[in-house]
Amino acid sequence: MKKRVGIWIRVSTEDQAQGDSPEHHEHRAREYAKFNNWNVMEVYDLAGISGKTVMEQPEYQRMLADLKRGHITGLIFSKLARVARNTKELLDVAEVFRKQNADMISLQEKIDTSTPAGRLFYTMIAAMAQWEREETVERVNASVVTRAKLGKSINGSSPFGFEWKDRKLIQKRDEAVIRRKAYESFVQCRRKGQVARELNAAGYRTRDGSIWRDTSIVRILQCPSAKGMYFFNRMRQTGTWRTELKPESEWGKVECEPIVSEEIWNQANQIIEEQLKAWKKPGKTPIHLFSGLAYCSCGNKMYVNARTPKYFCRKCCNKIPIADLETVVRQKLKVFFTQSEQLAEHLQAADRNLAEKTALLEMHQREIQKIKDEVAKTHRLYLDDQISSKGFGDIVKPAEQRLSQLQTELPKLQAEVDFLSVNNLSADEVAREATTLYERWPSLPSEDKRRIIEALVEKVEIGNGKIDITLSYLPTSEELCKSQQGLGLG
Repeated sequence: MKKRVGIWIRVSTEDQAQGDSPEHHEHRAREYAKFNNWNVMEVYDLAGISGKTVMEQPEYQRMLADLKRGHITGLIFSKLARVARNTKELLDVAEVFRKQNADMISLQEKIDTSTPAGRLFYTMIAAMAQWEREETVERVNASVVTRAKLGKSINGSSPFGFEWKDRKLIQKRDEAVIRRKAYESFVQCRRKGQVARELNAAGYRTRDGSIWRDTSIVRILQCPSAKGMYFFNRMRQTGTWRTELKPESEWGKVECEPIVSEEIWNQANQIIEEQLKAWKKPGKTPIHLFSGLAYCSCGNKMYVNARTPKYFCRKCCNKIPIADLETVVRQKLKVFFTQSEQLAEHLQAADRNLAEKTALLEMHQREIQKIKDEVAKTHRLYLDDQISSKGFGDIVKPAEQRLSQLQTELPKLQAEVDFLSVNNLSADEVAREATTLYERWPSLPSEDKRRIIEALVEKVEIGNGKIDITLSYLPTSEELCKSQQGLGLG
């Protein structure tokens, strides 16, 4: 299925003064799409619109809606500055595309996120966004630690059974009664679910009016405020669902009136600790190295069966052990990336082709400017009565016709140079990053291996007594390795 893309047109007044019309940018983008065999589904035209942030424009909202419903899976634009006014806005736009698994293609910056080098752009953008978030968090944390050390609350929330009054924790009697009952019941029945059912049956509810559940029961049982000491600023979030304990030096603490005795609190928490030790958290579902990339020679994807460590084709029952496939792929990567002469020849040929096309484009642009200068010179002669109107027409009409032909061809040449530049950069980047891959491979964590494989490998085909690897924007392993199938790891 062909990739569906949109074209983003936003041309500044300065660009138009230099002869870069919206039509020219659209033709150039269409030609680039044609080189990639993509379908152009929409054109988003913001020509002449300025003043507001791009993300507030109706055309951006239309593009976003098309992106989310899958109508387009990529966006071609002339340069990054035409998509966003500043770095923050660019980060926001890039994050939208990342979440939709869609590509951004900037012709001027030679960025195409459907290529390996382009995907590095996303990594860079994500790193910048993460850096900005960390800077903000550090500033907030510095303030939080200072307030905690002074014994001041971080926010207006308080533990169940208490409320803040004049920077002190005071018992909230109606909640304290419920919390005390929870301790007494849990020590007797030793079941969180049973305690929740008893409280709900009695008509008791949480602070926000919700019914009690196992998790909310554990939360109020483990909080030490019930025995007279409330600690805050103890945890930091490390992921969507993950937290970790901060250094004790950063904690804040406030003394308060106990709800239960320390003996009952310790007894309840000892029961919780014993129950946690007895329960083993299920392990993560393994993500195999070539999941989604391994194909059988019959054309079907191959999957790993949970009962046997092999990639398996459900259609023709072709299979290969996981360990064997990883070994073979590593061998072929070594063969491929140690063929320095052949690899260098491939990259040099790409460089020569790009240089030739770039020279042709520059000559084409010079020819356009030359004709424009000649027409302007002829026009001055006509104004100075140095040439008749008939003579002016005889000279200018053929020039205008040739100028029109050259200008029509210009976007095609620019698109071809764009295409070659992006893919040449991608090939060079892949080669440079992967030359030492086979040496470091055994020591890499499985998550890193998976990321590398996703960046380098487009497809692994298994069957008919051979394994063929298609690498991103480089010759296939079959082309470069066919004479060295038996080479070992070394």
